[in-house]
Amino acid sequence: MANEMKVTGHIQEVVGNPTPLGLLGLALVTLVASSQKLGITEGTAYIVPWAIFLGASAQFVAGLLDFKHNNTFGGTAFCAYGFFWFGVAMTWMIGNGTIGLNEAAVIDGKQLGFAFLGYLFFTIFMTIGAMGTNKVLFTIFFLIDCLFLGLALSTLQIGNVHLWHEVAAYSELFISICSFYLSGATVLNVHYGYTVLPVGAPFGSFYQKSLAAKK
Repeated sequence: MANEMKVTGHIQEVVGNPTPLGLLGLALVTLVASSQKLGITEGTAYIVPWAIFLGASAQFVAGLLDFKHNNTFGGTAFCAYGFFWFGVAMTWMIGNGTIGLNEAAVIDGKQLGFAFLGYLFFTIFMTIGAMGTNKVLFTIFFLIDCLFLGLALSTLQIGNVHLWHEVAAYSELFISICSFYLSGATVLNVHYGYTVLPVGAPFGSFYQKSLAAKK
């Protein structure tokens, strides 16, 4: 019986940096959504496509590619917020009567408030992780904390509802501005191989301890 030799090998799949795509999705959907919260536009029907294709799909794809980079932080963040926008888009579609709504349906908006509260808890520890990346990303996560805090308290009708709605609205607008900047900075810095637009060095005690542990 002839000997058979089996040759196995690992094929390295080259994947580009997906961060600019995910940040672009976040920047665009928050820009459009904040216009409604600030009273510049009305309704949510025309926000739904941007929520599905940019806020949800673009971030989800970026998250999957980040996992290929062995980037647990980036993959978790982009996929988690991608799923958030899928959920929000479906909520708006139900509210607009597009899907799933009938005369017997019972809608309690406070259930959405608990979803916002859950994402606030998630975002708090992701904000701690963002300290180990760069200062612009940390700023974005801090603003997302403010967004979810405002959304949760206003939806659950705790305290000054109008104030918390304003906190959410302006936080979302500044999230968009910072995300546009970081998306552009990442593209240009990677493309040219040097710092075209600064993003700020990582910081914090956890980051310093991680550096010490690697030595």
